[in-house]
Amino acid sequence: MTDAERKAKEAESAALELSNVSDGDKSEALESIADEKEAREDELLEPNPRDVEEAEEMLERGEYTQALVDRLKLDSAKVSGIADMVRGVAEQDDPVGETLAARELDEGLTLYKVSVPIGVVGSVFESRPDALPQIASLCLKSGNAAILKGGSEAEESNRVLFEAIREATAESDIPNGWVQLVESREDVETLLGMDEHVDLLMPRGSTAFVRHVQDNTKIPVLGHTEGVCHVYVDDDADLDKAERVAFDAKVDYPAACNAVETLLVNEDVADDFLARIVERYDEAGVEVRGDERTRETVSVKEATDDDWTTEYGDLTVAVRVVDSLDAAVDHVNTYGSKHTDSVVTEDDIKARRFMESIDSASVFHNASTRFSDGFRYGLGAEVGISTGKTHARGPVGVEGLTTYKWYIEGDGHVAGDYRGENAREFTHRDFDGEW
Repeated sequence: MTDAERKAKEAESAALELSNVSDGDKSEALESIADEKEAREDELLEPNPRDVEEAEEMLERGEYTQALVDRLKLDSAKVSGIADMVRGVAEQDDPVGETLAARELDEGLTLYKVSVPIGVVGSVFESRPDALPQIASLCLKSGNAAILKGGSEAEESNRVLFEAIREATAESDIPNGWVQLVESREDVETLLGMDEHVDLLMPRGSTAFVRHVQDNTKIPVLGHTEGVCHVYVDDDADLDKAERVAFDAKVDYPAACNAVETLLVNEDVADDFLARIVERYDEAGVEVRGDERTRETVSVKEATDDDWTTEYGDLTVAVRVVDSLDAAVDHVNTYGSKHTDSVVTEDDIKARRFMESIDSASVFHNASTRFSDGFRYGLGAEVGISTGKTHARGPVGVEGLTTYKWYIEGDGHVAGDYRGENAREFTHRDFDGEW
């Protein structure tokens, strides 16, 4: 038995116990994790410079991007933020055991639909060290065991973060083995074949990587891929608002997957708006790449077809002038990644048309794409942002890590009584009730 197989089976066994742990015990364990992160700050920070130094060497060789290196860095403020995030997850309502529906099938025969944990969740994620405690905390709160695989570029940081979590819950009522760490690519390939023991995979990375996972496993996959996000500035936009939104969406944190990568501008406001926003971008060090109509208005680099599908994760933005809202919608649905897109307009009817026409997980009106985030949505945190359409979509918090099962309470009822000449009839009456 390989190490990955052993860990998956341990996680499966722990998941069966964890599904019955009380919310109070789960929240108490999460508070312990937060306390442990703060108490061991120096230990958590100690290996990070080595990870960053190695990543910077890879950057110089062209193997990593600056965005990846930026996401990798861990400091005192991030450790504090991690602890706050864990406490935020602890404060979320327990999603497990909620009665989603109650129905009387017949007198004395009642049906309940009740939320339950998924079971064992495997997640392979990028270089951000804070991703590991974020995913682990959400799995714990939702009653799921977790198998985690961080990027090799954050290997040392991830080990310390994992050990802090494991030790913080070792003496609690949380079953041992509920959280597992795997480190090699071979382990990932092994997990892909363990559909009898792993219930859900959540890969976070490139579209190519997510597709590789989907193509090589029978396990359901909830994919988090690139964020090719857009802001469309309509001809009825308040240009002051548009400038604030377009600037924040690019500059606030360009390495994030919810940062804007393409700015679409209606031709009727292009002359005025492009002059303003390009000046702001230039002051912030943003490289602007524009289509022909953009370059007729402002002096910027030429955009290529590849720019419309690129997640820069850096201070670069592509700009295109369009002649209508419909043209903007067509561009987003053609080139976007179904992540997050925003329209800036004072016309509520047009805003609604844009929002209902865009095929993305999150669509905003007069707001920065940077709001697409589990914490900002009030979910405590997120396992990832699902750009697919099944099970969960957008930022996936604790509710996205649950499924449901059906319970029936009867009193000697048998199916045979409901067929034949004197068959009993079902009442099928919904009622407010808890299982």
